Parts: sequence; C-alpha cells; structure tokens
Amino acid sequence: MVEILLYAFGIMYTPGPANLLSLNAGLNGEIKNTLRFCMGVACAMLILFLLFGYTGAWLITPDSQLVIGLLGSCYIAYLAYKIARGSQQITDKISADKAQPGPRRTGFRSGLMLQLLNPKAFIAILPIVTVQFPAAYISGVSILLWSLLLAGLAFGAPGSYLFMGVRLSKLISQPRYFRWLNNAMALLLLYVAIELAFKISG
Repeated sequence: MVEILLYAFGIMYTPGPANLLSLNAGLNGEIKNTLRFCMGVACAMLILFLLFGYTGAWLITPDSQLVIGLLGSCYIAYLAYKIARGSQQITDKISADKAQPGPRRTGFRSGLMLQLLNPKAFIAILPIVTVQFPAAYISGVSILLWSLLLAGLAFGAPGSYLFMGVRLSKLISQPRYFRWLNNAMALLLLYVAIELAFKISG
C-alpha cells in the first residue's frame, strides 16, 4: 500500500498544468482564489478515482482517451495564452512586495475543469485503480477511503506550488521580473500542452 502513496506522490507533485498555474498564482498574490482552485483539483481527482475505482478502466476507450487528451491539451494551451496575456497587464507599481494581480485564472471551477481534462490525471489514476488497488485487495468501501486520501494528496500538490510562489514573490521587487516569470510559466504550460498532445496522439 505504500507503493500506491509513493506513486501518487511522485506523479502528482511533479510540475504539471495545475501545479504550474498555482505557482504562477502564488507569484501574483492570488492566494484565496487559488485555494479554491486546489479544492477543484482535489474534487476532480476524487470524482475520477471513485469513477474508475468502481468501474475499472473499461469506460476509457483508446478513442475517448485521445479526445480527452487533445481537449485537455488545448485547454492547457489556452491557459498558457491567458497567463502570457496577463503578464502584459502587470503594472509598474508594487504593492505589499508583489505585483498587482492580473485577470483571475484560478477558482474552483477552473481547477475542476482543468483536472477533469488533464491527461496527467489519467496517467496518475489508471495504474492505481487497475493495477495497484487490485494487487492490494482494495475494494468496496476501501476504494472510497483511498480515493479521499488520494484526493487530499491532490489538493496538496498545487497547494505546495502556490505557497512556493508566494514565498518567491516576497523576494522580488522589480515588476519586470514578474513579467518574465509569468511568461516563463506560460511557456512551460505551452510545452506541457504540446508534450501531452504528442504523447496522447502518438
């Protein structure tokens, strides 16, 4: 059972679209709204764990994986565009040692939709529910308990990136550095979207 936690931790806490968005939001001081975003991510993971934990992987055919993956990649690319566009709107005034926040890109609904369309979520979930759950004899109510635990881990992943961003923002005093960091986050998200699209379609 430790293997389930190690696998989930390893794949959830590596840089991905939800984590990069949370890091960017932390840099821009969008703390309260981004905590809702993290809740949306956790709720989506709970839904997916319960859905596939009780039905298995037969709901996801190769064709539907391709459609979901491409939709998710397009959505991630769209979020990258929003971040890049928002970075141009950061003013030259610094308030409370951070840049003025741009247009809100996070919130519960954004986190829920992003994670439901995120191909990385399926990469995390399917091996757990189809291989590791049966190997550990996890079934019935145990699936619900494990799904709640893993959803908690899913909340902590973007949450930790959010607070890393907040911490980093306190070390920055020049608005142009915020613009550079925002553009870097946008480029990273675009790279993730393209990489996921190639993996899914390949």
